[in-house]
Amino acid sequence: MLVASNRGPVSYQVGEDGSLHARRGGGGVVSGLSSIGSGPGSVWVCAALGDGDRAAVRRADGGLLPAEDTGGQRVRMLDIDATVHAEAYNDIANSVLWFVHHMLYQTPLEPVFDAGFRRQWASYESYNRAFAEALAEEAAEGAAVLIQDYHLALAPRMLRQLRPDLRIGHFSHTPWAPPDYFRLLPDDIAAELLSGILGADRAAFLTQRWADAFTDCCHAVLGPGIPSGTRIGVHGLGADADFLRKRAHEPDVDERMAALRTEIGEGRKTIVRVDRTELSKNIVRGLLAYEQLLEDHPEWREKVVHVAFAYPSRQDLAVYREYTAQVRQVADEINERYGTAGWTPVVLHVKDDFARSLAAYRLADVALVNPIRDGMNLVAKEVPVVSDEGCALVLSREAGAYEELGEDSFVVNPYDIAGTARALHEALTLPADARAERSKRLAAAATALPPARWFLDQLTALDPRPS
Repeated sequence: MLVASNRGPVSYQVGEDGSLHARRGGGGVVSGLSSIGSGPGSVWVCAALGDGDRAAVRRADGGLLPAEDTGGQRVRMLDIDATVHAEAYNDIANSVLWFVHHMLYQTPLEPVFDAGFRRQWASYESYNRAFAEALAEEAAEGAAVLIQDYHLALAPRMLRQLRPDLRIGHFSHTPWAPPDYFRLLPDDIAAELLSGILGADRAAFLTQRWADAFTDCCHAVLGPGIPSGTRIGVHGLGADADFLRKRAHEPDVDERMAALRTEIGEGRKTIVRVDRTELSKNIVRGLLAYEQLLEDHPEWREKVVHVAFAYPSRQDLAVYREYTAQVRQVADEINERYGTAGWTPVVLHVKDDFARSLAAYRLADVALVNPIRDGMNLVAKEVPVVSDEGCALVLSREAGAYEELGEDSFVVNPYDIAGTARALHEALTLPADARAERSKRLAAAATALPPARWFLDQLTALDPRPS
């Protein structure tokens, strides 16, 4: 059994004395993939992401990391050339594929698929080939291989050519673009991406909507039917309730709660959002909707605080640095316009702090999750699980979580500022007992497929069908 993903379950930092310090990864995906266990028959293949990782690989035996750093898991980390990795990861995966699937392009000006793009695409192919070759080396006869996400869309086909005996699955954690948008890509690139995933025995997605979009793209680009016979599946990753509830009541979270209560002020309601400053998360429009709420309903002034955690993401890309700066600017403008001596309308934090995020979850009266487009969005699932008093959820219909949580949410069009402001008002005025009941139903739906089961369901689905 093998797993392949760009980011692995451990990362390394180099100390001032040259020593290496390992840090275990977090999040639902890592938790789910960690279900492969630590036996000799399982391997996790990932890429070295920084200088610390590369130093660790060079000290490791054949790229296999020391068991004491990985919780006993067998992890093979690939020391791919830094330039190749940067072009594959930043220039193709995050600046092209992410933008296509989240429909983020300003199409009068972008994308531009020129000679520079073709050079970067060659690096993306090389990056995928490195994974395919490593998996082929590590896999036993007939092994199951689960390849993760848009970074590795070409690897299933490459691996199939090297090892036709393997059972191969591919899982997409992002949305999938509809055919009209997907075909912004050059025709040969679009076909290569689809054919790459169709090298798998089974291609799986977070929602039926994304699975259908993939199938539609196959028909539009490659012709009717799926010629490879690849099976299509859906697995809606859920929140890890046991971990979240336990972690949310540890002392460091209690300390953060006390500090947040001081920032918020006594007796005020809270609208909470926790996101990376990723373009698709729609943080700026969320802030503008909150500002519209204060304008349309002045009775909420000094009675509500928007607790917004916007953790910087992909800051090596200029467009993300500019977006992070705009989030700060809009928050500052709201505070300058509406704030008083005793009330700060927006409490914005940009330094990543998981304990503080859990503290905010516990304090939330309303959770705001309004992405332009999102494969799933685990925050929408986590807040109802952790909230102390139960929370109302304002949820974009473009989040994958909408399929499971929409019935008990205040659903919004993520582009509609006025509509989102109305939904925030309705959520804030929801009676406490109704809010608690909704939150209970949301939590039940959010935890229906916890990470370990999400992973194991994919593995079981790879078993050959009975004849």
